[in-house]
Amino acid sequence: MDRLAYVARRLLLVIPTFLGITLVCFTLTRFVPGGPVEMRMMRLKGLAAQGGGEAGGAGSSAVGAVSDEYRKQLEAQYGFDRPLAVQYWDWLVVKKMGMELPSYDYPNKTAWQLIKSRIPISLWFGLASFILTYLICVPLGIAKALKHRQAFDAVSSLVVFIAYAIPSFALAMMLKMFLCGTVEGLGDVFPLGGVSSDFDVDPTWWVWFKDRAWHMVLPICCYVAGSFAMLTLLMKNSLLDQISADYVRTVIAKGATRRRAIWLHAFRNALIPIATGLGPMIGLLFAGSIIIESIFEIPGMGRLSWDALIGRDYAVFLALLALTASFQLVGNLISDVLYMIIDPRIDFSKK
Repeated sequence: MDRLAYVARRLLLVIPTFLGITLVCFTLTRFVPGGPVEMRMMRLKGLAAQGGGEAGGAGSSAVGAVSDEYRKQLEAQYGFDRPLAVQYWDWLVVKKMGMELPSYDYPNKTAWQLIKSRIPISLWFGLASFILTYLICVPLGIAKALKHRQAFDAVSSLVVFIAYAIPSFALAMMLKMFLCGTVEGLGDVFPLGGVSSDFDVDPTWWVWFKDRAWHMVLPICCYVAGSFAMLTLLMKNSLLDQISADYVRTVIAKGATRRRAIWLHAFRNALIPIATGLGPMIGLLFAGSIIIESIFEIPGMGRLSWDALIGRDYAVFLALLALTASFQLVGNLISDVLYMIIDPRIDFSKK
C-alpha cells in the first residue's frame, strides 16, 4: 500500500508541476518583446516605408495611424487583448494545450497538425538512438567494470573520451565531409540529408525500410555519441561500487562464486542509477535535436521547435512545450516506478 500511495502522490504532483511550467512560459510569451504582433507590425512598416517614401511627412503620419489601428486588430486576432488568466484558460482547456490553435506562420494548419507530421520522424530517430545507446553502453560498462585496469578498460576509455570530447555538430560535419561526398575525393557512401529518397514508384516495405535505415546511420551516430561516455562510465562505476560493497564479500564468503555474487546481487543494484536516467531519455525521444536535425535536414520536432521560436510562432512553440513537458514528467514517474522494482528495500511510508 505504501508503494501505491507513493505513486498516487507522484501522479498528483505532476499536475501542479505541469501547470507551473506552462504558466510561466505562457506568461513570458505575452510580455517578451518581439512577439508575433511586433513582427507583423515591422513588416507593415517596412512595406509602408518602401511604398510611401516619396510621400514625405504625410505618409509617415498615415503609417503611424494605420500602425496603431492595425496593432489593436492584431492583438484582438491573437487574443492578446484579453486578461492573462482568460488567455491561459482558453489555451489550456478550450484549445487543448494550444493544439487546436492555428499556427501564426501557417494559418491553414493547427499546431497539432504541424506537430503530428513531425512526431513519427522524431520517434524513428529517438527510439533507435535510445535502444542502441542502452544496448551498447550498458554491456560496455559492465565489461569495463569486470576488466577494470586491464588493457580493454584503458583502450575503451580512450575511445569513449574521444567520442565525448567531440561536439555533436562537429561530429556531424566531419561525417558529412568524409562519408557524404561533400569534399571531392572523399567517400560518397551515405546521403547528404533527409529521411528518405525520392522514388519514381511506390517502393516495397523492405526497400523503404532499407532506405530509411541508410539515411538514419549518420544522424544516429551523432545522437548516440552525446550520451555514450556518460552512460558507459555510469554503468561501470555503479557496478564497481556494488562489487566492492560488504554484502558482495559476504555472499562470496558464504560459498557463492564471484560470478554468482556479481550477476545475482551486485548487477541488480548497479542498475538503479541507470533506471533513474530513463526519465530524461524518454523526454528526448520526442524533443529531437535542433543541431543534428538542421545539419542533416531532418524535419523533426527539434527543428520545428527552433523554427517556431525564431519565427515567434508561439502557438506551435507552446504546444510543443506542453507536449515535451508531459512526456518528461511521465518519464520521471516511470523512473521512480523502476526504482521501486529494482530496489524493493526502499521505504515509502511517511515518517
